[in-house]
Amino acid sequence: MRITLTGVFVGDQDEALRFYTETLGFVKKHDVPVGEFKWLTVVSPDDPDGPELLLEPNENPVAQAFQKGLFDQGIPAASFGVTDINAEYEKLMSLGVAFTMGPTELANVTIAVFDDTCGNLIQMMQT
Repeated sequence: MRITLTGVFVGDQDEALRFYTETLGFVKKHDVPVGEFKWLTVVSPDDPDGPELLLEPNENPVAQAFQKGLFDQGIPAASFGVTDINAEYEKLMSLGVAFTMGPTELANVTIAVFDDTCGNLIQMMQT
């Protein structure tokens, strides 16, 4: 068994796609119209056949409450692995990404947390 798809709720799929591709460097994998929304996924350019991140519309009130609850409590909605967290932190800071936590060492992992501009906190981690 392996993870093939996970997702984050977003308020605007087009804005989310811009942030996740232009700022974070992911690559669009699927963009399929589904009614007024899309089945919209991105992948790592280093692993185009790997796990996909679904940029899922948060139109459902339960999704909105869940997303807001996580954000308000400072809980990341997703975690992405990086090879050099300090370099990634500096790069994203130079692109205007807002961090709620800079690189912080915890036992055998270093984490940082940023705001994805789409209603989510995202954790990056280096092991």
